[in-house]
Amino acid sequence: MSEYEDMTVAELKVLLKELGLSSTGKKADLIERLKAASEDVPEEEPSVIEEADEEDADEDDDFDDFDDDWDDDDEEEIHRAKQKPELDDETRKALATRDAQSRKQPKFRRQEWYRYKRLSRSGWRKPKGYQSKQRLNMKYRTPMARVGYGKIKSARNLHPSGFEEVLVHNTGGLEGVDPATQAIRVARGVGNRKRSAIHDKADEMGIRVLNRRPIEKRGDL
Repeated sequence: MSEYEDMTVAELKVLLKELGLSSTGKKADLIERLKAASEDVPEEEPSVIEEADEEDADEDDDFDDFDDDWDDDDEEEIHRAKQKPELDDETRKALATRDAQSRKQPKFRRQEWYRYKRLSRSGWRKPKGYQSKQRLNMKYRTPMARVGYGKIKSARNLHPSGFEEVLVHNTGGLEGVDPATQAIRVARGVGNRKRSAIHDKADEMGIRVLNRRPIEKRGDL
């Protein structure tokens, strides 16, 4: 019964529930319970594992039928391939270095963030109090943001994907954008009508939109 050893605890619990047995305890207890139950089953009867495999096969068949009925138009609306930047070896290495630096960087907390809930949700602010424990670098306070925490310069202002971000307010801002190295970010105050036009033109030009979002079309939009 080595097949039980390769199964996860969740799978073992499913088999026990199908047999009407208790599913509590550690993994070793579950395996012993299944071994004891399998010894009572006659050889000519199919095992629980085979029945589970048959059920999985039936589910796969149903899923295949669902794929046949899938509409291509719906798939285009749900899934959209994201453009990838053309990066040289130096830029790729810089992005990897920046990612490693970000993992080591502590999380900067605002002063008294643990006391007031509104401060825990706000961003970093430099402490300015004369007797501020954080400004005085007390050991039990969180660290302050300093110049030494800066990232590698060659990867500065680059999107995590490697694109250089370009802020766009209308379709005219797409002119001069290089799809190979640059991606656009639609400004926050742009309405749905202009945003939809920017999305359409960006797709025609092969430009990636970093903050793309679904637009609910109403009325004449």
